[in-house]
Amino acid sequence: MGVALSANLAIQFEDAVACTREALAKQGFGVLTEIDMKATLEAKLGVQMEDYLILGACNPALAYRALTVDRQIGLLLPCNVLVHADPGNPGAVIVEAMDPGILLGVTGEPTLIAIADEVTTRLAAAIASLADGCA
Repeated sequence: MGVALSANLAIQFEDAVACTREALAKQGFGVLTEIDMKATLEAKLGVQMEDYLILGACNPALAYRALTVDRQIGLLLPCNVLVHADPGNPGAVIVEAMDPGILLGVTGEPTLIAIADEVTTRLAAAIASLADGCA
């Protein structure tokens, strides 16, 4: 598996955001944070860019398990999920998340790696469900 889990969607940006939230919820993730990079960069720097939203997703049960192993794991929480317009393909939206196994694999802690595998499986399922069709 590569660095990112991703799906390319041929739907409106707002629909992709709604479908992503729903797919994450079905896998036990809630969205704790939302950063609208397009709006932020326009307001702070006066620059224009495509729709670009960062969702901070968290599965509370898995996060708690990881925190009981290593409190510093909070530095890697929540899992960022990007929903952004494809600048090279108008009308397309890309949904991506970092493979948590890559991040937690550097710890060398077997318990954390096992938790990361479960998070990866759930994130991959959520994103794969988007590729299979978002209603």
